[in-house]
Amino acid sequence: MRILYGVQGTGNGHSSRARAMVPALARRGCTVDYLFSGRSRDRFFDMQPFGNWMHRKGLTFVSRDGRVDYLRSVLGNDFLRFVRDVWALDLAGYDLVITDFEPVTAWAGRIRGKTVISMGHQPAFDYPVPTANRDIRSSLVMKVFAPAKVRIGMHWDAFDAPLLPPLIELEENETPQVPGKVLVYLPFENQERVQSLLSQISDHEFFVYAPGSPHEDRGSLRLRPTSVEGFRADLRDCSAVLCNAGFELSSECLALGKRLLVKPQGQQMEQASNALALQQLGYGEAMEQLDKDTLLRWLRSEKPGTRLRFPDVADALAEWIQVGDYGSRALRSLSTALWSESAVLPNRIG
Repeated sequence: MRILYGVQGTGNGHSSRARAMVPALARRGCTVDYLFSGRSRDRFFDMQPFGNWMHRKGLTFVSRDGRVDYLRSVLGNDFLRFVRDVWALDLAGYDLVITDFEPVTAWAGRIRGKTVISMGHQPAFDYPVPTANRDIRSSLVMKVFAPAKVRIGMHWDAFDAPLLPPLIELEENETPQVPGKVLVYLPFENQERVQSLLSQISDHEFFVYAPGSPHEDRGSLRLRPTSVEGFRADLRDCSAVLCNAGFELSSECLALGKRLLVKPQGQQMEQASNALALQQLGYGEAMEQLDKDTLLRWLRSEKPGTRLRFPDVADALAEWIQVGDYGSRALRSLSTALWSESAVLPNRIG
């Protein structure tokens, strides 16, 4: 089976899911070409697993001071180039198109009558999951940004729907946590404001990752540029994580049992909904704005993080894709099987 796999590059969660799928699809004998869009090619990093990957400009969302700016997003996207890229994309020879919220591959597949599978967190909102701040704009984005007939949603609970558990790169983690070490990933926030807030707290060590950041230490701050390996190393041994409310990183924190505080990106329905779901499920805490008092209460709380066991979703999904039965009954069967292997575990590492 030959597959074209499109990955949205706004944020890194979509890429993380694709990394987990690379070996799973390879084990099934699939030939996969990867196409990334959503940011300039030079801003993608650690892309070796994807081989000779393709790039298109695609469509993206503009963020300012921690909020999505819809007007600038509309004005900043080159829709004429997007249409040209969609029509020019050659799908001859591909048996299947997979899109993780990537619009060029999704629309090209739709126009050419290919089977398109959308998989990731966004399709979960087709069902009655915890939702906050839904409006016409967000509903329209969910429906038309990357359309597909087969939609596979992922979440932290099944919510009585045919959803799958999170798709993450699974690894055993018995690394002892470092007390007081906090991983910070708030790429959509004003970094000067983030650093100013954290620098006021001296009894913790903050490892702050951000695109374009220098690699240097300033008091209690450990500033780091984005890096897959460096970030994973600090995630493994930190005691807590402060981040935006993206789905993939929150899922990794839950798999590792990390204490979690999220600050959802403003004007972003998906992140507001993720924060709501984390609170309703009792898996994490949230704050609407960067707030010192809330941060201090969370840092000094003795409540342990929630540790979840997720099954190997990548392998099961790769098998499901190879079999080729994409009907609703087969999807619900896959969902039921995977949730039966999921559980809340005793948190041995805090």
